[in-house]
Amino acid sequence: MTDSTTPNGISRREFVKAGVTAGAVAGVGLGGFALGYGKALGSPVRVGVIGTGDEGCVLVGAMNPEFLDVRSICDIRPYNRHRAFHGEMGVPERPGLISVYGPAYGWKSEAQARQHVQVYEGSYEELIRNAKHDGVEAVVIALPLHLHAPAAIAAMDAGLHVITEKLMGHSVGQCKQMARKAKETGLYLAVGHQRHYNVLYAQAMDHIRRGLLGQVHYIRAQWHRSNLPEHDSWQQPLPPGVKKEKASEALEKRLKDAERQLAAASGQELLEGLRRVAQLKAQVADAALHTTRDPESGKPLAETFGYESRQIGAYDRPAIEELIRWRLWDRTGAGLMAELGSHQLDAATLFLSAMQPQEGASAGQQEHPRPLSVIASATRPIFPHDRDVEDHVFCVIEFPAPGYDPQDPAACRKKIAVQYASINGNGFGGYGEIVYGTKGTLILKQERELTLMHGPAAPSALRVTATAGGPTLDTQASGPAPQAAASSGGKETVSRGYAEELEHWAWCIRHRAPENRPRCHPEVAMGDAIIALTTNLAARHGTRIEFNPLWFDMDHDEAPEDLFPA
Repeated sequence: MTDSTTPNGISRREFVKAGVTAGAVAGVGLGGFALGYGKALGSPVRVGVIGTGDEGCVLVGAMNPEFLDVRSICDIRPYNRHRAFHGEMGVPERPGLISVYGPAYGWKSEAQARQHVQVYEGSYEELIRNAKHDGVEAVVIALPLHLHAPAAIAAMDAGLHVITEKLMGHSVGQCKQMARKAKETGLYLAVGHQRHYNVLYAQAMDHIRRGLLGQVHYIRAQWHRSNLPEHDSWQQPLPPGVKKEKASEALEKRLKDAERQLAAASGQELLEGLRRVAQLKAQVADAALHTTRDPESGKPLAETFGYESRQIGAYDRPAIEELIRWRLWDRTGAGLMAELGSHQLDAATLFLSAMQPQEGASAGQQEHPRPLSVIASATRPIFPHDRDVEDHVFCVIEFPAPGYDPQDPAACRKKIAVQYASINGNGFGGYGEIVYGTKGTLILKQERELTLMHGPAAPSALRVTATAGGPTLDTQASGPAPQAAASSGGKETVSRGYAEELEHWAWCIRHRAPENRPRCHPEVAMGDAIIALTTNLAARHGTRIEFNPLWFDMDHDEAPEDLFPA
């Protein structure tokens, strides 16, 4: 990001610094002030939301009606369709369509909202087939990882712009197919790595560009969670009647208790009780995907939608479990590196790109730094064999430092190591990134606090701290983000980037030009996926992998998964 001026005529650098340290109005992003886009759309982009689960509902909560107009939604789970309209009690990051659009559109009930929003209860293909009829011109995809590529490609084939949740695709081959389709159709394809639009990360990159850290030579990141067997945020409760599990029994008990309390409630308690019972009933209603049989095949509905039953030793996994707990399985997810590590290694590449900014390039146009090699370890000491993904992943990824030359015996060792660890079983330290330089240290904690420490002796150095609150997209991993007190003394909330990434995508659609493209466009998103998926391969096969430059070429078929054919 060059130090040009905002629409208000002030320096963008000064605006970013002021916005971080003073806070901003709750629920309002920095938008065009810091990122160079305006609000003049002519009309909001008409979108369909494919997948309204945890992440899909957070994205709905981050939507600005001035930029996006939701015309249709699709989800096969009753619980997710309910949350799409009504939100999730106790999780402010998922407020629901009625809360987000009701004030502007006059909706007071789901019935009124459904007059504007078409609801599809089957496959996502149905929403795409009917997109033109519904007035939809773009889609937001928040499906399980294995469906990102097929849904995005089908949408672009239908002439629809796409923003999809991270990781871009389930394999690098899929990512290349998505990138090629976007190039072929000329449509916008963006991927939800929201740190590209986070004001704290913008300030961190500015510090690095200005040389406040000196020579950056090491980056360390981690994401520690306290998940344990029977207390795992990725192992969400199955509806009663599917399997005999403590979580399912607890869900059934919560519904009975809520119904009992509702019978004696009045006033505000009655309204809250009605909401609670409706939400729990919707969650229990997911059981129909297991108990209802397709009349033609005789299979449970979950299987007709492509989810699979599987026997793992003595462990019996029905198809509905793969649907609800898709992050736990290799066929539908890609584990810690895809769900958590990709965010933080994306942040590391942002920091590295700031070290050598291209002349005249903005933060969204700089080349994505390419790694040299990775060595990794994946272990499972805590959880039983009720999943494919590991409990812990550790890795070290090497990137070229300034002056790196693989042909020079001395310069070939000029590398920057990025160390990353993601563990379960102990949440001490939370998550964040640390950038080490010869003149200072940059610490980012949980996307809401940035600390710059001057001097290499960190504990006694001058410390400058800025804070930001707001929603976190990966709430299954990190939990709701509390509001953080800004240095001004108030309890303001600064957007973490979800609103801005959606707004900028919409703005690009309305202002189509080569220079206007989402910051996490296919080349950037593919680079993030290559790092995460190659790290998985290195960890599982116990080998050091050198990154092949051809993997980063969308027009070349070579991909890291070719190293270990199935």
